[in-house]
Amino acid sequence: MVPISYLSQPSFQALLSKSEEEFGFDHPMGGLTIPCPEDTFITVTSRLR
Repeated sequence: MVPISYLSQPSFQALLSKSEEEFGFDHPMGGLTIPCPEDTFITVTSRLR
């Protein structure tokens, strides 16, 4: 889970856009797959705090 405030950040929007391109947003369980290594995701989200 990520804070909703991240959704307006350009770096996080780029991850969401890449996710949409690769996987789409129609997931039966409601989760999203972010197509990047975990350390990259942690780096991006830590900069947003």
